[in-house]
Amino acid sequence: MSAPLLKLSGVHTHIGAYHILHGVDLAVPRGQLTLLLGRNGAGKTTTLRTIMGLWRASAGTITFGGQGIAAWETPRIAQQGIAYVPENMGIFADLTVKENLLLAARGARTAAQMDSARLEWIFRLFPAVEKFWNHPAGKLSGGQKQMVAVARAIVEPRELLIVDEPSKGLAPAIVNNMIDAFAQLKASGTTILLVEQNLHFAQRLGDQVAVMDNGVVVHAGPMAALAEDEALQQSLLGLSL
Repeated sequence: MSAPLLKLSGVHTHIGAYHILHGVDLAVPRGQLTLLLGRNGAGKTTTLRTIMGLWRASAGTITFGGQGIAAWETPRIAQQGIAYVPENMGIFADLTVKENLLLAARGARTAAQMDSARLEWIFRLFPAVEKFWNHPAGKLSGGQKQMVAVARAIVEPRELLIVDEPSKGLAPAIVNNMIDAFAQLKASGTTILLVEQNLHFAQRLGDQVAVMDNGVVVHAGPMAALAEDEALQQSLLGLSL
């Protein structure tokens, strides 16, 4: 098998006096969708923020495309082709949908300079982005904001897309739309790392899965194998798919 696009080995993270990650080992294969599951407080969001350099790893290594990035600042990490959608989506509420996407399109100063073919593709993935193109992003519903957040992350081609709980609080119809969009993103060759609590979402999309508990990865393997093993689901997650 080829080397993973992203790999964490023995990663520890301290936030102030708190020791949150206790030696995380995680491999994200190139071109696949990897799910990071676990109970609340297991360390999933801290893992994503540590990958992005928003919190600094106190020990261990993080490699992306074979390069060590654990000591890099967040802008340099993003410039390598990694996009991150945080749990709170990070939408600029007073800007229009168009202006939110333009901020992420580094090669364009105006909307007319944005890649029109890529925009058309994004509009097909998320019709609401086109519908509300000139509306203030803060006026949109939660599901529409999530679509804008993901669209902004992919307005330029990315090697790796990292998303924290994309289905949280969304209506079932919006969740299904999001599942379809991520399936198309994966089919386009984008490598994806998702934190997710919706197990239907996880089962539909996941190629690989890693389950966290108390700041470490306690299980890693194919998502299909976890989906078929109810005893393992109960043991790891306290519930079944």
